[in-house]
Amino acid sequence: MLSRTADHLFWMARYTERAENTARMLDVNYQTSLLPQSSEATEQGWRGLLSISELTHDYHRLHDSLNPHEVMEFMVCDESNPSSIHSCLRAARENARAVRGTLTTEVWETANTTWLEFKRLIANGSFQRDPADFFEWVKFRSHLSRGVTLGTMLQDESFHFLRIGTFLERADNTARLLDVKFHGAQSEFFGVREQREPVEVDFYYWSAILRSVSGFEVYRKVYRNVIRPEKVAELLILRPDMPRSLAACMDEVVGNLKMVANEQSGETLRRAGRLRADLSFGRIDEILATGLHAFLTQFLDRVGDLGIGISRDFLVPV
Repeated sequence: MLSRTADHLFWMARYTERAENTARMLDVNYQTSLLPQSSEATEQGWRGLLSISELTHDYHRLHDSLNPHEVMEFMVCDESNPSSIHSCLRAARENARAVRGTLTTEVWETANTTWLEFKRLIANGSFQRDPADFFEWVKFRSHLSRGVTLGTMLQDESFHFLRIGTFLERADNTARLLDVKFHGAQSEFFGVREQREPVEVDFYYWSAILRSVSGFEVYRKVYRNVIRPEKVAELLILRPDMPRSLAACMDEVVGNLKMVANEQSGETLRRAGRLRADLSFGRIDEILATGLHAFLTQFLDRVGDLGIGISRDFLVPV
């Protein structure tokens, strides 16, 4: 396969996944902001969202203060923000158009329709009227894109590069979400606050994190217990049967990398396999003992290196 074609497929998948992840984070922040809480706690949630995407500086370059409405507009509609849903869906569609002949008609029409429908929803004010419904639409279109890809494309190199892009992006996002949200709990692992504040705050806090990765029902099925932060971390880091966990993502990345391996990709595949092995044989008590933040920071660095390695070995040189 031409490296340029592989590049377009890889980034088409990453941008589609990034749009969904942004919608998930915005949705959970929007929903939790409606719960009874202090203005400081609400502001901390929106600040954390910008921090996850490393957009704090870009936001404050355009806005003087942190305003929930302006944060949502910045993350959804702002064309100058490369990680906004607008920018991601546009980039996904443009990458799909560039390799139209490689995709099935269904995959191309899904990407194209998503972009056109997004512009219509923004223009007629649907996002402003009902943000929650809009975020559900973004998630649904991403699910549809993955489903159509899985259901209609030949599982050749094109398919594998789409899957690599999807799961590398998902691993990065899940790690960022965990890192910021666990820091936001105001203690090392638990959401300990002043004693006069109701204990239900912790339940809503951690259940919101689970809902942001469609993990609330999964958690109940797996642990059948009250929501505990260390179990949330275990589910989203080490459980290979949890679709958005780090372990599940790396299983997919390694499996698809093996299918497209070439003579120069050995080191990248080795690093991906080493990272998967660390997750496969890791234990949550060991991770927490050495520090969750340190573990996730190192994971993000290693995923970043993997992205660089994949670009070097398969894609168009930067």
